[in-house]
Amino acid sequence: MKSKNLFDLKDKVVLLIGASGLLGKQYSELLSEANANVVLADLNFHECKKIESTLRKKFDVNPLSVKVDITKKQSINQMVKKIIKNYSKIDVLINNAIFPEGPKERSVEFENFPLSVWNKVISVNLTGVFLSCQEVGKIMVKQKYGNIINISSIYGLTGADQRIYGKSKLNSSPAYAVTKSGILNLTRYLASYWHNKGIRVNTLSLGGVKNNQDSSFMKNYSYKTMVGRMAKKDDYSGSILFLASNASSYMTGANLIVDGGWTAW
Repeated sequence: MKSKNLFDLKDKVVLLIGASGLLGKQYSELLSEANANVVLADLNFHECKKIESTLRKKFDVNPLSVKVDITKKQSINQMVKKIIKNYSKIDVLINNAIFPEGPKERSVEFENFPLSVWNKVISVNLTGVFLSCQEVGKIMVKQKYGNIINISSIYGLTGADQRIYGKSKLNSSPAYAVTKSGILNLTRYLASYWHNKGIRVNTLSLGGVKNNQDSSFMKNYSYKTMVGRMAKKDDYSGSILFLASNASSYMTGANLIVDGGWTAW
């Protein structure tokens, strides 16, 4: 197969959950450039509509915006019905949504971490992925093919280095770490479970993205990477395209780590 065709997503329907965020916007651009029809799914429907308008102007594609709350099974069911009504299929599912932890959640010491926040993070980051895979998986089983990409993190693979956060105390929360670790084995479980159904399931584990963080933190973080910097917002788009396309056709149950060498020391 020619390299150009290897990454071509023409006529593919890609469901991107968590489309309105920093990385979601980058993914939607490159997937659309590869000729995919991207379903922009998020609680922030207004932002999805803005992205949809941009994609229609820039590319010859047919995107769709859908408001969804992935903590609610009924909301996911409604989303799936709308996608099937519009496209009659779902080729690729990308589980990119995360609970938006802010300074309040990330600065709490473990001993005092609120159960309410723990439950909220798990409901989005892990239960939401479970429900999305469950409902979209039903469609993919009927189709006899499908491709699921779950997003994890270096903090699903390693302990958060408390030393790099300094006086800010803006640490990665214990709930985030648990959910991102759980994603890894949910991926393996599903890849094994659907191994004879034509469905591939993989994880993409990411490092930190530069996004107006404290300069001291960025310096400390960058020192721990082999490439000497945090990721740019478009550094992961190529990995998403690889996993979504036929370029990764012999890959399932795997974890693709793209972290600037953070976990390779």
